[in-house]
Amino acid sequence: MALSRDTMPTKPVEARALFRQGAWTTRSSGICVGYTNANLCIVPKELAYDFLLFCQRNPKPCPVLEVLDSGDPIVRQLANGADIRTDLPRYRVFIDGEVVDEPTDIKKYWRDDLVTFLFGCSLTFEGALEAAGIEPRWRQGQGTGSGVFATNIETVPAGRLHGPMVVSMRPIPSHQVPRAVQVTSRFPSHHGAPVHIGDPAAIGIDDLSKGEWVAGPKLLADEVPVFWACGVTPQTVARASKPELMITHYPGHMFIGDIPSEQQAAF
Repeated sequence: MALSRDTMPTKPVEARALFRQGAWTTRSSGICVGYTNANLCIVPKELAYDFLLFCQRNPKPCPVLEVLDSGDPIVRQLANGADIRTDLPRYRVFIDGEVVDEPTDIKKYWRDDLVTFLFGCSLTFEGALEAAGIEPRWRQGQGTGSGVFATNIETVPAGRLHGPMVVSMRPIPSHQVPRAVQVTSRFPSHHGAPVHIGDPAAIGIDDLSKGEWVAGPKLLADEVPVFWACGVTPQTVARASKPELMITHYPGHMFIGDIPSEQQAAF
């Protein structure tokens, strides 16, 4: 089944059906703008308390939206009956801190002791940025997404879990930066206001053209790099902490829920 962004789904249930069928395995940025997006992290039950505590201590990169019971793959709050094993376009499987697979479903890895965490994603507020007149240039052309970079900002450790924060970068025209801060501040459960504005080197990013996951578009002369905490952070934590098993979304390949984004705004 050949699909392109010209025929992309507009409803979350349609998008999840395509993901489940393996018919859409590329980045989900730009699909179903205006609906809740979520990051994913799945860990064994014996690590679940540490991860919940990690999220509580690091609410900017990991704002929890929903936690599933041990062994239960069915989402109930963010979507109506979605299956977390199949309903993302692509996943990452870490064993002892190393990526061993990047499958389009995780059925063969599923166990009765696995606990699923879904937490906020900055793609949720992209519709609000557009409505405020901020052009999503990062979704146009080759990059098809905001830049994603590891930083020198250390997270607050919890139990065995530790590692550096990851950020997403959007190029914002300098005169619109205050408005971007105002708009995204309304979404604290989706990373909220930026964690850094301006010089990338100040947070350990040497070159914006060399993102490990997505470099994003080049800055124009009138633009400022604006950085938000990012839900890819557990993936750097997996590398640093080396848990026995951690399953995440592949960067940029998100879970898309049924809740309109505006319902996630705090004010």
